[in-house]
Amino acid sequence: MRVAIVGFPYSGKSTVFSAIANIPRANLNLTGENIAAVRIPEPRLDDLEKMYQPKKRTEATMEFIDLPGGAGDDGNANAGLAKNLPSLRQAAALVVVLRAFQSDSVPAFKDRVDPRADLSIIRDEITFADLLACTNRVEKLEAAVKKPTKDQEKQKKELELLKRCQEALEAGKPLRDVIQPGEEEKLVRSFGFLTQKPLVVAFNVGEADAAKPPPFIDPAAAATVTLCATLELDLAQLAPEERGPFLAEYGLKEIAGQRLVRAAFDALGMMFFLTAGPEEVRSWPITRGATAVDAAAEIHSDIARGFIRAETVAFADLLAAGNMRDAKAANKVRLEPKHYVVQDGDVILFKFNV
Repeated sequence: MRVAIVGFPYSGKSTVFSAIANIPRANLNLTGENIAAVRIPEPRLDDLEKMYQPKKRTEATMEFIDLPGGAGDDGNANAGLAKNLPSLRQAAALVVVLRAFQSDSVPAFKDRVDPRADLSIIRDEITFADLLACTNRVEKLEAAVKKPTKDQEKQKKELELLKRCQEALEAGKPLRDVIQPGEEEKLVRSFGFLTQKPLVVAFNVGEADAAKPPPFIDPAAAATVTLCATLELDLAQLAPEERGPFLAEYGLKEIAGQRLVRAAFDALGMMFFLTAGPEEVRSWPITRGATAVDAAAEIHSDIARGFIRAETVAFADLLAAGNMRDAKAANKVRLEPKHYVVQDGDVILFKFNV
């Protein structure tokens, strides 16, 4: 899972990256890509850790990439995005950082602070990039389908889909509203269309606005988060037990950067199942709708291959019982087959034989 962070120069996108990755700004590559594995918050592990007192706690991570130069940094509407297209295409989701703070010490891109206009320009950029890729492929396919080949039927299906995509993009409609999961998604997967990816909007505000609602809600975004990047960077460098007074001072309940990471994770249609025992408690990311055997494969292919059953208990039921023994006594532990659809927060022990 890779998430790309984009934004205009002076938006604070690299500071946001530093904060969520807990990497000092001085250690960033300011002319190239910065990549980091970022922990995905899972507070349910806190309770499992207290319950099992394990030797190890392992939290899932996802990869964030901070791309150089921002979007449109040379004044050309598409140029800033175009130079980062290969990396953007490989990302599963996009986080758009919008400047929503005033500062005399940080110059404003285009001499104005207007997050709504910035978002509109970035949307135009990614739409244009997809339209260009789509149009080029349509032109090639229109010539190719005239020749009888073994791939002709597949090419016709791709052409029909891409023409629909082309029409949608010309109308300013994102492809996530057009391309259906399954066969259609597979046909165009190699394009890495940007408007097909979920979009998370992050407003970078001043310290005084850190606890306030976002300036506006974009209905097309998968999630919207407000944060003060410089404050988040300071908080990230504190030990967890030292953050409380500072969060209270700014009216915050939690580090906003963690909400941003979790928002990107949720936007990808992901959830967690959990494993717990005296050796380790661990969160495992999995796609919503995945089955028990899919979950087993996340741990090891041998477990999936030799799957017998999944001893499963909902996290809330385990927490209420206090331990696995009492959860079993209360008939809250189930033995689930391969096709069981895993639920968010399921605590699972896999039985297998290979």
